[in-house]
Amino acid sequence: MNIEQLEHIVEVSKTKSISIAAQNLHVSQSGMSRAISNFEEELGIKVFKRSKLGTIPTDEGIQIIKYAYEALMKLQKIKEEAQLYTTSITGELKVVTTPGFMNLLLKPLSAFKKEFPKVSIEVSEKGTDYIVNDFQENKIDIGLITIYGDLFNKKTDLAYDKLIEGKMKVCVNKNSPLALSDVVTPQELLNQTFLIYDGEYIKWFVNDFCTKYGPIDIWFTSNNAEVIKEAIVNDLAIGFAPDFAMKKDPYVLNGQIILLDLVNHEPIDVSYGRIRSDDRHFSANVDRFINFLKAELKHF
Repeated sequence: MNIEQLEHIVEVSKTKSISIAAQNLHVSQSGMSRAISNFEEELGIKVFKRSKLGTIPTDEGIQIIKYAYEALMKLQKIKEEAQLYTTSITGELKVVTTPGFMNLLLKPLSAFKKEFPKVSIEVSEKGTDYIVNDFQENKIDIGLITIYGDLFNKKTDLAYDKLIEGKMKVCVNKNSPLALSDVVTPQELLNQTFLIYDGEYIKWFVNDFCTKYGPIDIWFTSNNAEVIKEAIVNDLAIGFAPDFAMKKDPYVLNGQIILLDLVNHEPIDVSYGRIRSDDRHFSANVDRFINFLKAELKHF
């Protein structure tokens, strides 16, 4: 038994015609007849009978149709109540993220907007320091940043909730000799050409790497992630990126870009999360969006 069957018998009861009921519900007449026959067979009774007046309910069918109608009304009430709740939620939501992580936000933004269509959403990309300042000045609702080193220890008035954590990977072309192994050492990278993403966490990592192992050949720095990935796909350079930023990248999934672990190197964790302040009241929309984001990040 399913909802469609209940809708079918109620509509036939109203119209006294299977053909008209099928037309009203935008289904085929044969499909309607088959659904009603299956319904009657499941219950073990005849719900309708043919007469000169059309397709009319049997004595047993009258009570069954009444219950079906009541069930459909209850279902409609549930839908209306849910719609009243979701569509009445309004307001604004300003989300700012460090560059390079918009791909993590697309599905949560879509799911949030679908459920709360009247909430106005503004999303932008900024550097970490700008995000922190905007958050402290109450200009934004959600600040999403990458954390590395002791960066956040300096912000004593703020807290940080990790949403996802990973490690820095080396990104190389599938045909690169480096791709023959799953790992690479710092020494093997010193004679490679790099294209560096212009992000604070990447630049911090590169500076730390060069301090420990010596300078690397940097072709150029760009804030366009697609340009960097294209260069790697064409075997023009290699790069660094957090594993969670690349895990579902199309180039990684189709095998054109290979992610390598950096070994014989002190592990450096990189995390992505939200700025939080215990002294600040957040709107319910903030928690709603964060829940959508957490659900998406579980897949990573």
